[in-house]
Amino acid sequence: MSDSPERIAIVTGASSGIGEATVRHFVSLGYGVVGNARTAHKLETLEKELGPRFKGVAGSAAEADVIASLFTAAQESFGREADLVVANAGTGLGGSVKDADLDKFETIWKLNVEGALRLMQETARRFVKKQERDFPKSAADLIVIGSVVGKHISPFSAVYGSTKFALHSLTEGLRREIGPKGVRVSLVCPGIVLSGFQDAAGYNDETLKHFHEKFGPLIYGEDIASAIGHLVSLPPHVHISDITVRPTRQDYP
Repeated sequence: MSDSPERIAIVTGASSGIGEATVRHFVSLGYGVVGNARTAHKLETLEKELGPRFKGVAGSAAEADVIASLFTAAQESFGREADLVVANAGTGLGGSVKDADLDKFETIWKLNVEGALRLMQETARRFVKKQERDFPKSAADLIVIGSVVGKHISPFSAVYGSTKFALHSLTEGLRREIGPKGVRVSLVCPGIVLSGFQDAAGYNDETLKHFHEKFGPLIYGEDIASAIGHLVSLPPHVHISDITVRPTRQDYP
């Protein structure tokens, strides 16, 4: 690249929805971005479309070796270490406590909680070391994508919501641990966002129709990406640690 990117970001779950929108937003801001997803072909398509500002790394964001490779790719692709991580990878599960398919619960727990925690730990170790020399001259941001159902019990997705309650707790715990060391840890909680998430979570057409009728117009990944962009653009000594972004008409959850 002819010029150095302003920031170097890592985004998991980068092939669709909020993750893909965040990748595109960061590239538009001039950032260098490493994006992770399990679908290699989609990452390759993004590389061709977005050019040298984007590097895709395929693999499961729940695996330690994949997580380590994201930081290596940032250094090798852009010539310096990452200073911004968006822990976005996750999957949903429709259904109440009584009715949810628990055969799928182990999978969503491993990705939504264990995988996110591995990424948070790796990020924390690296960013604390970075900020020992760089704060307050420059920022280091860890953005964790939570959910409104991790703040309010939702009958139609209570089992999935339990993974987000756990993730929110870990995020706040980490903020208290490394915020004093100059690292910003921010929780972003989307409301109902139109994306491929609903299909993956098994929401039926009737549920989606209800969302549109009761809460519409709904929001898109680009709306969440814009909010993230605002958080990470603030001066290094200013920290918005917790935001919720809903469609205007969504009263609950």
